[in-house]
Amino acid sequence: MSLPPTDQEKYWPSIAEKTDAVQEQININQQFDLDPADIAIYAPSLRGRKLTAAVAFVAGTGFTLLGYDQGVMSSLITGNQFEATFPEVVVEASHPNHATLQSFTIAIYEVGCLFGALSNLWVGDKLGRRRTIALGGSIMMIGAILQTTAFSFAHLIFARIFTGCGTGLITSTVPTYHAELSPSAKRGRMIMMEGTLIVAGVAIAYWIDLALFFVNWSSAQWRVPISLQLVFEIIVVTCIGFLPESPRWLVKHGRNAEAMAVISAMEDKPPSDPEVQRTYYGIREAVAVETSTTGQGSLRELITGGRSQNFRRTVIAVVCQMMQQLTGINLVTYYATILFQRLGLSDVNARITAAANGTEYFLASFLAYYAIDYVGRRQLMLIGAIGQSIVMLLLAILGYINNGPAQIVSVVLLFGFNTFFAIGWLGMAWLYCAELAGLRTRAQANALSTASNWTFNFVVVMVVGPSFNNISWRTYIVFAALNAAIVPVVYFFFPETGGRSLEDLDVVFALAHTTGEDPVKVSLRKDIPLAGSREADEILGVSTGVQYHQATKPSTSFSLSSETRTPV
Repeated sequence: MSLPPTDQEKYWPSIAEKTDAVQEQININQQFDLDPADIAIYAPSLRGRKLTAAVAFVAGTGFTLLGYDQGVMSSLITGNQFEATFPEVVVEASHPNHATLQSFTIAIYEVGCLFGALSNLWVGDKLGRRRTIALGGSIMMIGAILQTTAFSFAHLIFARIFTGCGTGLITSTVPTYHAELSPSAKRGRMIMMEGTLIVAGVAIAYWIDLALFFVNWSSAQWRVPISLQLVFEIIVVTCIGFLPESPRWLVKHGRNAEAMAVISAMEDKPPSDPEVQRTYYGIREAVAVETSTTGQGSLRELITGGRSQNFRRTVIAVVCQMMQQLTGINLVTYYATILFQRLGLSDVNARITAAANGTEYFLASFLAYYAIDYVGRRQLMLIGAIGQSIVMLLLAILGYINNGPAQIVSVVLLFGFNTFFAIGWLGMAWLYCAELAGLRTRAQANALSTASNWTFNFVVVMVVGPSFNNISWRTYIVFAALNAAIVPVVYFFFPETGGRSLEDLDVVFALAHTTGEDPVKVSLRKDIPLAGSREADEILGVSTGVQYHQATKPSTSFSLSSETRTPV
């Protein structure tokens, strides 16, 4: 028994519709030079907002872990149980050199981070973003166990170096991974949230240290806070396995169908969607530009110029991370409890104030989260540096006065310093460096910039303890001058990266090179061709095997202004 013709038409497509569906499939195959069946095989289980949220969660957990590791030693280093186990860190008149050992115990962690970041120069592109993050997290888990079980000073130092190696791998990979899996319109906020979560980790560490401070009869006072970092590490290592690889890394290694599947999932649109195609071909172009010389990226290419401007971009990234540390933020983060004790607070009150300081730091970071895509990268960095310089100068003046009211105001100013840093430099340095480098050298450039961060982190943390012992409040003058020096560097040499895709930035630097203009001025222009357009291809000086023609079927062709593109 058959349905009436009118009802049959409701349930079965017409011959014309079937023909259109077949033609649509043919068009897709012609556009991508990829088999849709292959794309479907690699489709991630998460799509759209769920995928974005999952990537943000794992990346955020990685940076919460970083903040926790940075903040946890602040109070532990002067706890009675820690000092009983490691008398080498007890600073007293009979052992003035112990101030250096105290700084060394904190700072040696940065040396491990430096080694980990530099190792990413060789392993990052070979392993891929996901496996590098998993490796870093696994190393940190072993390091956390070693630190928790330490009974000698040498054991503790080795464990902190080992843990730092894992941290270096994670911090030089997570920003890149997150940036490459974030839409350009949301990239700023998504990665700035990582900065917020860094200070969330710092605040959590301060409050846990405070809670365990009263367990003054057991080494659990310091072993438990150190061991709790395992929670974050297990989350990172476990969850990263359920996320897709970066589409840019996949294209670079010839896994185009998988890359298309990831891009489609990111946008939550079918592979035939014009926006998905534009992103895919923009990445293909970037790879074509960056593999047009020797095929694979190398360290030597970090010092090349030309249209890619790799050397300029690498130097800016390295200087950016260096300046983040020279602001003096880890003077506060690592030594918060000691600083408040120097300002006349008791052991308990100093720890309570440090925890409150970390909490305010966390809340202040939301200002940058909401401002980043409206104000721009450069402006926030300038605001932060100017504010930090003024605060450091005021701290020096009040340190010279050194009376009760001056100490109270100094406590408030330390809160103010964290606020300015949260606005301008907390997540910004990680975001900016992840955006700046080209695809071909992105892993290597981020490894070097992260190594720069950890190098100067070590220098600052190592110097601060002896510096306060020798020149006291004058230490603040040094950091006031360093922050003031940051302002002209950012203004004259740092291009704006906001509002553009990662591939669009290749066009910015190539255009600046070919026209002889200042990249900073070019980056502020609104008429830069988008990556994937014919004008962009001409600027980049590359042919990707794509022909341009007038659009006839916008629904199934790559659309950019009045042009569409399909592979030849």
